[in-house]
Amino acid sequence: MYTKNTFLKIEPTRRDFLKATVAFGAAACLIGSSSFPARSAPVRGGVLKAGMVGGAATDSLDPAVWTSNVPTFLGRHWAEQLVEVSPAGEIQPALAEEISPSTDAKVWTFKIRKGVTFHNNKEMTPDDVVATLERHADAKSKSGALGLLGNIQKISTAAQHVKIDLKEPDADFPYLMADYHLMIQPNGGKDNPIAGIGTGPYHLSVNEPGIRHIGERFPGYWRDDRGFADQIEVIVINDATARMSALQGGIVDIVNRVEPKVVALMKRVPGVTIRNVAGRGHYVFVAHCNTAPFDNNDLRLALKYAVDREEMVKKILMGYGSVGNDTPISKAYPLFTEMEQRKYDPEKAAFHYKKSGHSGSILFRTSDVAFPGAVDAAQLYQQSAAKAGITLEIKREPGDGYWSSVWNKQPFSASYWAGRPTQDQMYTTAYYSKADWNETRFFRDDFDKMLISARGELDREKRKKIYAAMGQIVRDEGGVIAPMFNDFIDATGPRVGGWIDDGSQEMMGAYALSKCWQQA
Repeated sequence: MYTKNTFLKIEPTRRDFLKATVAFGAAACLIGSSSFPARSAPVRGGVLKAGMVGGAATDSLDPAVWTSNVPTFLGRHWAEQLVEVSPAGEIQPALAEEISPSTDAKVWTFKIRKGVTFHNNKEMTPDDVVATLERHADAKSKSGALGLLGNIQKISTAAQHVKIDLKEPDADFPYLMADYHLMIQPNGGKDNPIAGIGTGPYHLSVNEPGIRHIGERFPGYWRDDRGFADQIEVIVINDATARMSALQGGIVDIVNRVEPKVVALMKRVPGVTIRNVAGRGHYVFVAHCNTAPFDNNDLRLALKYAVDREEMVKKILMGYGSVGNDTPISKAYPLFTEMEQRKYDPEKAAFHYKKSGHSGSILFRTSDVAFPGAVDAAQLYQQSAAKAGITLEIKREPGDGYWSSVWNKQPFSASYWAGRPTQDQMYTTAYYSKADWNETRFFRDDFDKMLISARGELDREKRKKIYAAMGQIVRDEGGVIAPMFNDFIDATGPRVGGWIDDGSQEMMGAYALSKCWQQA
């Protein structure tokens, strides 16, 4: 049982499942440490402001459709999930105070916390939890969590408990409940998904998509380990230079996505602290496997061999990251298996390109908001591909609307992922055939079967072997070109206290404004 004060406290009688789950829980700590430097006492009051890239006029308050940084980050401050993932990669209870699995991992019971109120002053109940899961599991919702919930067979309530029966065993199921789309809303958001009403430490007072968002501390908030500032503000600053200037000028206290090329310069600015941490984030070029000419695997292999990964890590990440290998899984995952590293090889690229039968230029779309240095990365890609006889036509798309009109719609474009806590969740979100966010249109029945098999496998080594085989399929036949894994690089000004590195996502796991405080 997971409880409000511990991680993975399960009765000894659940022998086999206990062993598998505890083993995974211990391994999950590889991404971070379960102990952190002592922090000074929190200071309450004041205003904290963040300047962020990743906001657009099309942003919505409906958690189901969140795709980019600002709505996701903002959502962590006005709403909450059943559970959270700690900086050490462990599941921690949130709106659910206890979690109990059956011995076969097919039934999960969540005890819902009492005394929690929504911003409309109505008490949160198990029925709100059920309604939330039902809405996101409905294909009509177009939820980014849709693919994660396909294994649910039945949801029921009893007193203060929500019981979820699964079709197949899932040893990682609580991690799925930490997905940022699954924010608990009144009646699950069925009545008004864009109302912006949650149980978080701040209630929204200003919502101007693409411009700014302001939250006021909610006086009825149920916990005391966050929500220290009286007011928070997220200002959308998509231009990197303007964002850094806002931090230097004291207009904002925290910024995300510091470009690696300016890190050395920013370190010399008085009062500015660079906050970089390695994790599961990766920058990618995605090709739709079901759209010509990318439906030809030889063409996809040509495009993979045409990337100079070492050059990109050096020139785009400036060393703040590592070389990718055309899969979304890095060493940060506890069940990671090494594969032969794919290297830049113009001759192999030319061989597969000729074999594909394609001729003419290939249109590749990118944008400044895709990831820091995305436009420069596209140009490097264009140059390295040219040496293999491949002509890439680069189209620089505007930042506003990139995530709504280009990503997951156009057949070849730049993208990024913060990663997910587990391999199952990463694959389920972006590679499962039924996933709404299958950005490469990678549809493979055998891959899906392996995914489901691994999900229910409680033997760690057997599970690891299945994931290794899945990684090989994605690397050699998928539509993702993953040249690099990135560090998350944020920066804070002199007024920010309480920062803790969190490799799960940028901006302190997306909790920076609620977990930090304005120090004297």
